[in-house]
Amino acid sequence: MIERVTFRDEQTLYTVARVKRADGTEFTAVGPMPTAAAGQAVRIHGLWVNHKTYGRQLKVERVETVTPATLVGIERYLGSGLIRGIGPATARNLVKAFGLKTLEVIERRPELLLEVEGIGPKKAERIKQAVAEHKAIQDVMVFLQAHGVSPAYAARIYKTYGNRSIEVVRENPYQLADDVSGIGFRTADKIAREVGIAPDSPHRAAAAVKYWLSRSADEGHCYSPRADVVKAVGDELQVPPALVEEAIESLKGQGQLFIEEDRVYLAPFFHAERGVAMRLSEIAGARMWELDRLDPALIGQIEEATGIHLGDAQRKAVEQAYSCGVTILTGGPGTGKTTTLKVLLGVFEARRMKVMLAAPTGRAAKRMAEATGRRAKTIHRLLEFEPAEDGWRFARGPANPLDCDALIVDEVSMIDILLMYNLLKAIKPGCRLVLVGDADQLPSVGPGNVLRDIISSRVVPVVHLNQVFRQAAGSMIVENAHRINRGEFPLLRGATDFFFIEEPDPERAAGAIVSLVAQRIPRRLGCDPVDDIQVLAPMKRSVTGVDNLNAMLRQALNPPHPARPELKGGGNVFRRGDKVMQIRNNYERRVWNGDVGRVVWVDPEECQVRVRFTDPEGDRDVIYDQADLDELVMAYCVSIHKSQGSEFEAVVVPVSTQHFVMLHRNLIYTAVTRAKRLVVLVGTKKALAIAIRRADVGKRRTGLARRLQEIGNRKA
Repeated sequence: MIERVTFRDEQTLYTVARVKRADGTEFTAVGPMPTAAAGQAVRIHGLWVNHKTYGRQLKVERVETVTPATLVGIERYLGSGLIRGIGPATARNLVKAFGLKTLEVIERRPELLLEVEGIGPKKAERIKQAVAEHKAIQDVMVFLQAHGVSPAYAARIYKTYGNRSIEVVRENPYQLADDVSGIGFRTADKIAREVGIAPDSPHRAAAAVKYWLSRSADEGHCYSPRADVVKAVGDELQVPPALVEEAIESLKGQGQLFIEEDRVYLAPFFHAERGVAMRLSEIAGARMWELDRLDPALIGQIEEATGIHLGDAQRKAVEQAYSCGVTILTGGPGTGKTTTLKVLLGVFEARRMKVMLAAPTGRAAKRMAEATGRRAKTIHRLLEFEPAEDGWRFARGPANPLDCDALIVDEVSMIDILLMYNLLKAIKPGCRLVLVGDADQLPSVGPGNVLRDIISSRVVPVVHLNQVFRQAAGSMIVENAHRINRGEFPLLRGATDFFFIEEPDPERAAGAIVSLVAQRIPRRLGCDPVDDIQVLAPMKRSVTGVDNLNAMLRQALNPPHPARPELKGGGNVFRRGDKVMQIRNNYERRVWNGDVGRVVWVDPEECQVRVRFTDPEGDRDVIYDQADLDELVMAYCVSIHKSQGSEFEAVVVPVSTQHFVMLHRNLIYTAVTRAKRLVVLVGTKKALAIAIRRADVGKRRTGLARRLQEIGNRKA
């Protein structure tokens, strides 16, 4: 029986546990264990080894869960947190009521659970299902372990396929890479080798091609040259070139790939890129509004009523947005994009037009609503995302377009090619579309470079705002953002809202960052250190990277406390009060990659965590089961890429040569422009100078600009 768990990594399932034999003697077991909790009865197979520090240990090769046979064992097993819905108190009541027959009652006569205090019909059914699921997962884990595969993904496999799990793994383990979150080609390939799938299997070749193209898409590319695909798959994954070519043709025949000249697209990106070009051209060329001319005097009336005075470029933007189907409004901080939108909204509303506002994220939509005084939605909510039989869909589309005369979308640099396609499909003919963003910021996390491609195509009218207005000119945040964007070193002397702390030693720099966030900045600004201050790091690893800074900041801002209950899951221990981020889209819960929230409630008994997320229409709570906590990470520090569309009272940025590979001008520019009141850079001026000099941002392989130009040339 497991007496205690000394260490456990929920990602790899590597565990250090103290185990008691039937004769009362104890030993330490180390290695991957499917589940591990005090009170769990196990049969462990492995080899004895002598650790130079910890002595004799059993190196785990395989673990079987054994049904406990004593009252203490049953209570500890049920109360260990392994079974959702049963915590220590419920376990104690169950054993008190049913004794040694407790597990038999749960499995075969769950109706008797209603006799136990605190258990109603719903909870009884939930306990029965949880125990059955736990046993089924154990079967999957035993099968995988028998083939030398880590059981880390067994729960996800079971959740996806249920009782078909072992059948799917035996027949085509490469299917896991398509269906199971977190399992990629490499893991599926390892499983395939263990279950006897031949290295020259057509399944393997096809999966290898899709894997390489998907990895390319993760880097922002919409397509890859065919020769690169053949060579890379052959070299990296040891697939013969002829077999790669056959796989490409097979996938093309199945409609999973599309090929244009030498460009190889995964189907979703091909359809999206072509669709964006066609829909954008259609919206821009509808010309239904040319009969409705704008009286220039109307702009002056709105300026007078609002106390706003537009510059020449801003006035041009308003006139163009009214008279054109599609308009791009771009510019850096302090150049008056929001002021321009306020007047434009006044013009649209004066002409009795129905206007909708949207942005890619909840934070960006909330900022847009606060700046304009109008309601704004996330794009997903605007398009009315909803579950469907085959997963999910947007209710708004060609057959059910958005009911508006004008649509204004902010932070367009964040929008990838897939989301832009869904947005454009939902716009009806004659609707004016205004796309607002800063093309010099980092491109979208997803594939494509939509805003930059549309601008570079020169097919859609673009207004560049480049004059910094007086009300923003006094801010060194704004001034230095523009200097960085021009490739110039920021001004540091005399600034009251922009500081650089020189600290070449990474350990000391990390300590300085914690001090800034926990003490110095809150005292200076009178703000909340968790909600109002954000640390933005260029990369995850290193002493001043996301992972280490999160651990240090959490210890300083939300340390363990009896009043803050905790729950383990997803490689983390989640504590009430923690700042967390969703790291992948969850269509069922309607939370998206990059959403940041606070843990407001932890229930160790039910094995659940509740997270409160910011939403432009009011904050909302989302409940996570323990098995789903791998979707969350700590967010006291986040990557600069993940901060797009957000704005914080204060931003702290480590700038170290440890981050050399990530140091680029648009990365620092994006980080600086996230701050409203204060920016503090911590590190070395050498690293900052390297970043500012490096404007050679890796070019994404996209075809949107070319497609727009081709359509424009055909119409000319």
